[in-house]
Amino acid sequence: MSENKSTFETLEVWIKSREMRNRISELSKDFSSEEKYRLTDQMIRASRSVTANIAEGYGRYHYQENIQFCRIARGSLFELVDHLTAALDENYIDEEIYRNIKSDILEIIRLLNGYIKYLSTRKRDKRVE
Repeated sequence: MSENKSTFETLEVWIKSREMRNRISELSKDFSSEEKYRLTDQMIRASRSVTANIAEGYGRYHYQENIQFCRIARGSLFELVDHLTAALDENYIDEEIYRNIKSDILEIIRLLNGYIKYLSTRKRDKRVE
C-alpha cells in the first residue's frame, strides 16, 4: 500500500499561513512588554488560529466541515488585519511594515477563498455522482 503524501502541510494556503504565523511571532517580539498579554497575545493567537483551522478542516471527513473551518481561518485573517491596524495606531509598526504584512494577509485570503471554492465544487460534484 502506497503512502499518501498529500496532507494539509502541502496546501499552498497553509504554507503561506505558516510563514505569516512565524512573521507575526517575530514582529511581536519588538512590541513593548506592556503589550505582551494584550495586542501581542491577540496577534499570535489569530495567526495560529489560521493554520490550526486549515489543518483541522483538512482532517474532517465532510467537505462542508472543511469549508467551515476555512471560513473560521478567514475570519482570523481579517482579525489579524485589525490587530495590525492597532499596532500601527500605537506606533509599534510603521506604515511600510503594515502595508507589506496586510498585502500578504490579503494574498492568503485570496488563496483561502480559492481553496473554499475548490472544496465547494468538490462537494457539489460528489452529490451529482
